[in-house]
Amino acid sequence: MSEHEALQPVSASRMADLEAAVAAYQDAVTVEAAGILTKRGITAAEAATYRVGVVADPFPGHEKFRGFLSIPYLDKHGKPLSLRFRCLAEHEHRSFGHGKYMSLKEEPARTFNIAAIHQATDELHIAEGEFDAMVLTKLGLPAIAIPGAQGWKPHHRRMVAGFSKVHVWGDPDEAGAEFVGKVTRSVRNAVGVRLLRSDGDVTELFIKGGRDAIMARVRGEV
Repeated sequence: MSEHEALQPVSASRMADLEAAVAAYQDAVTVEAAGILTKRGITAAEAATYRVGVVADPFPGHEKFRGFLSIPYLDKHGKPLSLRFRCLAEHEHRSFGHGKYMSLKEEPARTFNIAAIHQATDELHIAEGEFDAMVLTKLGLPAIAIPGAQGWKPHHRRMVAGFSKVHVWGDPDEAGAEFVGKVTRSVRNAVGVRLLRSDGDVTELFIKGGRDAIMARVRGEV
C-alpha cells in the first residue's frame, strides 16, 4: 500500500478477493460499455490501464451492481484496494433504488488513481470524478479523484502536501463548489479551477473543446 494512503492496510485475503473480481469484470466489458466509455473520452486501452470492467456475474456482495461498470481503486502497482460502481442505464437512478455511482458498504474513503501522486512532479490535479481524473491524466495533467466533499479526509491533505500547486476541479454546481471549498481550505497551495455551467464537468468540457478547452481553464482563461 502506498505511503501516501494513510488508511488501515487491506488484508491479503481481501486483496485476493478484489483481484479476482476486478479480473473477471475486466473480461466482461461489453461493446455497449466500451461505447459509453469512448463517448466519455476514454479509449479501450485507457480503460484497460485503469482496469475498468462490467459486473456481468457478480461476486458475493456485489449482486446489486449487476450490469454496472466497475471502477477499481488501485495502488501504485495496479493492485485493487477497493471498488466503486457506475450504473450504465440512463434513468432516474433513485427511482430504481440506487445512485448513479455507488461504493461498497462501510468502505473507507480512498483515492482514485493514486499512481498520479508518483507520476506528478511539481503540480497535481484533484477531480471529483474518476473519469474526470482519467481525462486530465491522459492530457498530461496527473490527477487523482476524491468522490465528493464528504470523501475528502484529513489524511488527503498530507498526501498532496509536497506539491507546489494543486488544481481542484469541482463540477459547476453547489456540490462541486462545496468540494472545491473544502479542499482549498485544507490545502495551502490548492486553487480551484473555474468551470462554467455551460462547460459541464471536466469530461464534458473535454468532449466539447478538447485539450485546448481544458488547458484554458487551467490558465484561468474563463
